Amino acid sequence: MIEKIKITGYRKFKNVTIEPHKKFNLLVGDNEAGKSTILEALTLALTGRINGRPAAEELNPYWFNQDVVAAFFADRASGKKVAPPEITIELFLADRDDLQRKFVGAHNTDVPTHDCPGVTLKIIPNPEYGEEMEEHFKSDSSILPVEYYLIDWRTFGDKPLMTKPKELAVAVIDSRTIRSTSGVDFHLRQMLHDHLDASEKAKVSLAFRKVKEQMTTEHLFEVNEKVEKLDGALDGRSLSLAMDQSVRGSWDASVVPHVAEIPFSMAGQGQQAAVKISLALGQKASAARVVMVEEPENHLSHTGLNKLLRQIEDLLGDEQQLFVTTHNSYVLNRLGLDNLVFVSDGQTSSFAAISDETVNYFKKLPGYDTLRMVLSDRFVLVEGPSDEILFELFYSKAKGKRPIEDGIDVISMRGLALARCLELARALGKTCAVLRDNDGIDPAVITAGLDDLIASGKREVFIGPVVDGKTLEPQVLTVNTDEALMRRALGVTSRADLKTWLTNNKTEAALRLAETSETIQAPSYFTNAIEFISDGRD
Repeated sequence: MIEKIKITGYRKFKNVTIEPHKKFNLLVGDNEAGKSTILEALTLALTGRINGRPAAEELNPYWFNQDVVAAFFADRASGKKVAPPEITIELFLADRDDLQRKFVGAHNTDVPTHDCPGVTLKIIPNPEYGEEMEEHFKSDSSILPVEYYLIDWRTFGDKPLMTKPKELAVAVIDSRTIRSTSGVDFHLRQMLHDHLDASEKAKVSLAFRKVKEQMTTEHLFEVNEKVEKLDGALDGRSLSLAMDQSVRGSWDASVVPHVAEIPFSMAGQGQQAAVKISLALGQKASAARVVMVEEPENHLSHTGLNKLLRQIEDLLGDEQQLFVTTHNSYVLNRLGLDNLVFVSDGQTSSFAAISDETVNYFKKLPGYDTLRMVLSDRFVLVEGPSDEILFELFYSKAKGKRPIEDGIDVISMRGLALARCLELARALGKTCAVLRDNDGIDPAVITAGLDDLIASGKREVFIGPVVDGKTLEPQVLTVNTDEALMRRALGVTSRADLKTWLTNNKTEAALRLAETSETIQAPSYFTNAIEFISDGRD
């Protein structure tokens, strides 16, 4: 539904353009990167509301990009006459029949002019308060006077919007902060309404009013005989009790959903999130066109998360678009790496360049921690835990600190295909070093089929020479020729063959070498990889 998003001046985003995927969009990034901000911006532009309240009531100075605000006040202080900061959120929508009448126009920032359906929400200075704003800017305050701003929400056809258009049905599920202590919350009530026909709602509403009328006339009759004798009203009129027949007492405010006969508000938070997601998705014409889910993995066991992801895949309709923020590799792999939108420091990048084969490869291995590759500054791929332990050891000896302190993550491939991992690194644009055993094969033969994935200075593969041994353990013995030192470091007596013991106890040997006070030398291919990946980070 949403083909392009433009955000200017909102929170972390000075100026960003996102072209979302048609179906799944997985927003991934570090904490405070701006993932939730993108969902907030979408909600604002689609509904005119935030946190369930009108945007005008929630507007505050911290909505504005703080770098832009600081630059504005610096310019004003130096005598420059510059316009106050503004916020603009534009959503370019798919060209659908139901959007033609009201939403199509060229009132957007595209150059050249683009006539298409869309909505724009702007937060701009109110011209009626021009003088008051100028007086404020002459003061010493560096706070933006949002009291003098207004919300301008309209379609690309330049038609003002006052309430959420029915054509822009949206559902927002934040599984981090599910709250339903007061019955049915705003979003759940809206989704329940979407699943009921008008005649069904009218029938239930009328029946509910009759029940309340019966409560008043029959069950409160004797109570009212006592109450009317009380002195209460100023004009001497009698008091009575009656069931509320106003809008506040309507049926949907009193009916509470149950999950397995347990009130919805008392169900687990993971269960509440799953119910809301299921209601938001589906094939009904009235169902939400845009569904936003914050961190679906929260409050769910691995089994529960797997069921929820299956529900999402099964229920998402052809005319629906899903935006998910996540910190979970399982979610990322299952819903598809090609749907990833990486968010970092107010900028976004798409991950659509990865091949279908590699996307499907990681879907079949959803437990692999691809998110560590996505979030790291640069990373090292090793074959197994012993390689990981020893790389950490040799790096710390060479640089005086652990790799992670330099923003370098050391990740075990755990038997994954080298080409798939390198393609992932290429798609991410990250600097990557790969260390692997030669297994008795000439290193040139191993790397021969990887020419398009290896890039000098960016993605390089480091393999020990065949003459020094097939695997890491003999490679270590080759450069550490003092057998007595190695036996002391490993705690191995002269009765055991050192090479055999190392090969049969790979992880235990690596742990002992990491803990020893003896000085252990690194094989040359480890040293080369350390220098490459550290890139002078001393």
